[in-house]
Amino acid sequence: MPDVVEYAIRGVPMGCVFALVAIGIVLTYKTSGVLNLAFGAQAYVSAALYYTLRDPDRFGWPMVPAVVVSVLIAAPALGWFLDRALYRHLRTAPPVAKLVVSLGLLVAIPQIVNLDFLLGSQAKLAPPGVASEDPIYVAGINTSANEIVTVVVAVLSVLGLGLLFRRTNLGLQMRAVVESPRMTQLAGVNADRVGSFAWMLSSLFAGLAGVLVAPLFAQLTDLDFFGLLIAALAAAVFARLVSIPMAFAGGIALGVGQALAAGVLPADNVLSTGFRSVLPFAVLFGLLLFWPGLRDHAGGGDPLAGVDPPPPSPGGFVRPRWMTVLNRSLAGAGLVVFVVATLAVFDEFWLRVITQGIILSLIFLSVTVVVGLAGQISLCQAAFAAVGAFATAQLVDKTGMSVLVAMVVGAAVAAALGALIALPALRLSGIYLALATLAFAVMFENVLVPLEAVSGPTRQLKVPRPLLAGIDFANNRAFLLLCTALLALVAGIVLLIRNGTTGRALTAMRSSELGVASLGLSTGRLKVIAFAVSAAIAGFGGGLMATFERQMGRQVYQANFTFFVGLVWVVLVITLGARTVPGAVTGGLSFVLFRQILEKVLGVSATLAGSVSFILFGLGALTYAKHPEGIVEAQTQRFVRLVSRRRAHPPDDAPTAVDPVAPAEARP
Repeated sequence: MPDVVEYAIRGVPMGCVFALVAIGIVLTYKTSGVLNLAFGAQAYVSAALYYTLRDPDRFGWPMVPAVVVSVLIAAPALGWFLDRALYRHLRTAPPVAKLVVSLGLLVAIPQIVNLDFLLGSQAKLAPPGVASEDPIYVAGINTSANEIVTVVVAVLSVLGLGLLFRRTNLGLQMRAVVESPRMTQLAGVNADRVGSFAWMLSSLFAGLAGVLVAPLFAQLTDLDFFGLLIAALAAAVFARLVSIPMAFAGGIALGVGQALAAGVLPADNVLSTGFRSVLPFAVLFGLLLFWPGLRDHAGGGDPLAGVDPPPPSPGGFVRPRWMTVLNRSLAGAGLVVFVVATLAVFDEFWLRVITQGIILSLIFLSVTVVVGLAGQISLCQAAFAAVGAFATAQLVDKTGMSVLVAMVVGAAVAAALGALIALPALRLSGIYLALATLAFAVMFENVLVPLEAVSGPTRQLKVPRPLLAGIDFANNRAFLLLCTALLALVAGIVLLIRNGTTGRALTAMRSSELGVASLGLSTGRLKVIAFAVSAAIAGFGGGLMATFERQMGRQVYQANFTFFVGLVWVVLVITLGARTVPGAVTGGLSFVLFRQILEKVLGVSATLAGSVSFILFGLGALTYAKHPEGIVEAQTQRFVRLVSRRRAHPPDDAPTAVDPVAPAEARP
């Protein structure tokens, strides 16, 4: 029993850090309606800056000025910038737009920090704490001055925030902005200024948490701060995104729970080890599904929000017939050119690069189905692809099954998993569904992938190239043509679904679930169909990726299917256009070609090329608020409007019709 108490007390410092970030998330959500998924990245910025300033090989600053700059100056400045440059303009945007923008920042900001001018390409050791890390004993419990300072600072910060809200005029204005920004403006209060202060204050909490938690990690990496974000989100969801005291209590409870799991569960068991690492994700997933009253606070709602005109519907654009014919003609011509180039021009390196892009394009079509057609934000597409890859490899290795048959079976297994995930998530939508699927993706990576029953033995499983109708596709050129044909087949299936009855019902559900239900259609059934079809496509593409790599195992998983890579996939496809097949194909090719062009053509280092690619992919999501149809479709619509205007207004030197000639008078 004393050991349990000691483990629980050891979890309090980390719980206080969780609580600080959770409070910042709640504060931002209450004042702006934004569930800011970039909070972990903001904490990482302050921690990285603090590390750089304290590093004796760079600046070697003392602790106090480093904390002042990284927490009291840089963190609020970053929050102010995000509010003024982005989120202030999204105040009346739909929740999905705010979610996509925050996902883009979640991808881009850590990569900006990781550029060579700040942290370099390698993970750095944790910076020194704000106090001594030498062990001290309090009531017989081993702790450190740094952990005690963390607890004291967290408690004082929460008390100070409470005094700000209850005892100051600014706090009164902030509470008024929470209720109704427009009402507050009518009362003579500058709601924008108050909102900016709230963003600065919440970002300060993120920076403070980043500096306090950095010494607790073995290395300073962005993935650790992503875990910090998820734990804080679990605490914020426990607070129903409205209660700061409950967010503080939830953060501490989660920290204590993690410490107890680490101390009590056996360390030599794969399941217990994975459970300790995914406890925050499991708690978040459970709270999203079962915590009562959570969705009652969604959207927070301003009583005067209805005075804004609704945004134009991206579905209102009707593509003319000539544009459809032109697209199909260009696609056919492009396919012919592509085949010729494949057979005559590309060398082995570019054959592999383009093949990988084609396979990713096929996987990205799964995003087109679940996000583009059904309007459900799923962040676990990489997990579905990995399931198909693992199933294909296991079937080929253990049963000797044909590779193509194994790929189809793997797609069926992924479809079953997709339907299974959709069943408990039927009550979720929007940001809550996105968080639930993200939590599942992380749990899959940390709990299921290490199991031999899922990923196979520690060795890589051999997966040969397909053999079809006597044709051996072991040759890279032949395999590329096969992948292209399979991509065309799956794209055709997606188009058939979109233009059929099911696709029209999914599109209607994307616009209004209530409207679909009023027509007698089951939204739950439609969601299950969307997830199952999407998972099947992703699983089939995952099996194809396994044959491309000629092997499948944990190493191939880490290179292709991690949850963070899947997050980038979804951000990229949504940015380019999740509602169209060209958006998915462009995304798949861009994901691999952009990085290789930077590296092989422009001579950029591999690490820098990867960071720059992710930065641009993430920042591209910022265009979603203006172009929810996607960049590719937006440019297509722009071209159609330009041609239509030129047809309606011919140039001045264009030939005009001949004036009609009056008939000659009849002779008597």
